[in-house]
Amino acid sequence: MRIHALPIQLINQIAAGEVVERPASVVKELVENCFDAGASQILIEIEQGGTQLIKIRDNGCGIEKEDLPLALSRHATSKIATLQDLEQVMSMGFRGEALPSISSVARLTLISRVADADCAWRVTADGREQDFNPQPDPHPLGTTVDVRDLFYNTPARRKFLKAEKTEFAHIETLIKRMALSRFDIGFILQHNQREVFACRPASSDVDQAQRVASVCGSAFLDNAIAVDFEASGLQLTGWVGLPTFSRSQQDMQFFYVNGRLIKDKLVAHAIKQAYQDVLYHGRHPVFVLYLTLDPALVDVNAHPAKLEVRFREGRLVHDFLFTALHRSLASVRPTEQLQTSATVTTFYDPTSASATVTATYKASPTSSSYSSRPYQSSPQQSTLPLRVEEQVDAYAKLYHVSQPLSEQQPQALPPLGFAVAHLHNIYILSETPEGIILVDAHAAHERVTYERLKALYQQGAIASQPLLLPIKIIVSSAEADLAEQEQTFFLKLGFELSRTGPETVVLRAAPALFGQGDMEGLLRDVLSDIMAQGMSQRIQEKTNAVLASVACHGSVRAQRRLTIPEMNALLRDMEKTERSGQCNHGRPTWIALSKQELDKFFMRGQ
Repeated sequence: MRIHALPIQLINQIAAGEVVERPASVVKELVENCFDAGASQILIEIEQGGTQLIKIRDNGCGIEKEDLPLALSRHATSKIATLQDLEQVMSMGFRGEALPSISSVARLTLISRVADADCAWRVTADGREQDFNPQPDPHPLGTTVDVRDLFYNTPARRKFLKAEKTEFAHIETLIKRMALSRFDIGFILQHNQREVFACRPASSDVDQAQRVASVCGSAFLDNAIAVDFEASGLQLTGWVGLPTFSRSQQDMQFFYVNGRLIKDKLVAHAIKQAYQDVLYHGRHPVFVLYLTLDPALVDVNAHPAKLEVRFREGRLVHDFLFTALHRSLASVRPTEQLQTSATVTTFYDPTSASATVTATYKASPTSSSYSSRPYQSSPQQSTLPLRVEEQVDAYAKLYHVSQPLSEQQPQALPPLGFAVAHLHNIYILSETPEGIILVDAHAAHERVTYERLKALYQQGAIASQPLLLPIKIIVSSAEADLAEQEQTFFLKLGFELSRTGPETVVLRAAPALFGQGDMEGLLRDVLSDIMAQGMSQRIQEKTNAVLASVACHGSVRAQRRLTIPEMNALLRDMEKTERSGQCNHGRPTWIALSKQELDKFFMRGQ
């Protein structure tokens, strides 16, 4: 066949194949036009999942009568005029493809009125970009786009649509995501003449929080950290969920760039890295985040549906996002999570001299005097653990504070309270003015040790302690190869070891942080973990994973009875340690029960 020009309608149908995937795609394009029109209220009416009707009405600036035919023509727009405009796009839509593409695969009617017009004007379109005949209409200020019988003339496209319920679910999810991008706009979503979602413009912080709660659930804000971070011309605001408030799916992740909802691999990687050692395996974080930057630094024209963007300085953006979220997650301490009263939190400072003394945790199961005999309690009141009020003076004596805390500030207690018992040789029971705290001793000590190791490693200062007698250890040949090849790296971790045979290594020094515990067992566990991870790159590039392994195997073990001073020292360490709410594997380290919750268990006051 000879080369020939394609008909305009066919060209628009081809374009529609890129822009209009399903009814939700039409809704997205039309609602974005409402944003650009300066609307403060948007009504979305859907029938039969969007296949029969999609009607979008806004109260924006409207379209002039003379411009209505152009609005329905390809590559006609009011939003860009030069290449420079394209390189720093400020609007949501800008290519002039949406309306002609939609009209080529549906029956489209466009009605619009500007502020100084006597009436509105209505036109219909079929994608041919001709025979426009504007007719007067009583429509108020703003624009309505009425889309009926989607894919009526492309049956092959229509048969790929899902059930009505499924298609509307995509639309509902989209509108809720878009509602989070523009708090200044009110939204009403109807399906089959029934209101499904509605929200008024949200100007105050309280109203905005309510909108977030209406989309993500109230539990999200109760378990979220507010983010407000700015550097290098970039700003990140919003909320990120605590690591313990995670989901099995990625269905509550909302990320906006200059108000545009996007999905980006670079962004996803930065967020994943920020959560990497606080999130439980297989879980996904929850977040609502807004990145603001110079429009010239981001290309929003990288995808036909504008779902992806391309950052001009990707490494800068990646590092900025990681740093902002990493610091935000690290800043959470028990004090903030417990939201204790001012009388409790104003005085206690975990970095003060009264909190700097820490007990030495030993991994050996026989190192505690409690481990060789069963725990005994006496019915006599005098031998029971002290109550919190009585422990204030005991705490002062334990940490050698010259003036009792009770005299310095009434009821001035640390956030995690004081230990009263070690349950099942696993859990620390602590009493606070608000209720009780249960702590997984191993998980908590693992996080404390891990954060110390990371800080020391970054400073190049992990102290090594020579063993009284070198320990000869039989390992596999692969483990012996690893120990021989990475001697320098192990030395930086505090292990001084050398290979003395095909399957033999000698350990001469170990990290001083772990005292005189089972150093042979610790090294075996670390070697085993490194081999199991099957690192294809040099293990120096996986330092945090190795440090986490060292911390896990070097932490206090379950079934090892802790003394009251040891438990209190661990609680104090948790209060001043970053990310102490989760162990290195993302499991929670402690939970709190208030007196009100305890009363409910026993139906007190009911």
